[in-house]
Amino acid sequence: MKALEEGAYIKHSQYGLGVVTESNSDRTSIDFDLHGMKKFVTSIMTVDPAEGTPPKRRRAKKAKKILVVVPASALAAGVK
Repeated sequence: MKALEEGAYIKHSQYGLGVVTESNSDRTSIDFDLHGMKKFVTSIMTVDPAEGTPPKRRRAKKAKKILVVVPASALAAGVK
């Protein structure tokens, strides 16, 4: 099997529906709807084109760390 087009919506017999994120003659990475990212050996994987359009994927947002600075004088006075 040759490399797949990035962004192609495919169906795998075990993992279900997914989107090709990267593909060359050696390896193919697919982001599956229910199973996340998986990597395959391109020459031996078996996938079929899926009907429809892939669902919108949300990227996980990193939580911002909030740093609270308490003056030493407030700590000495017992202020919280």
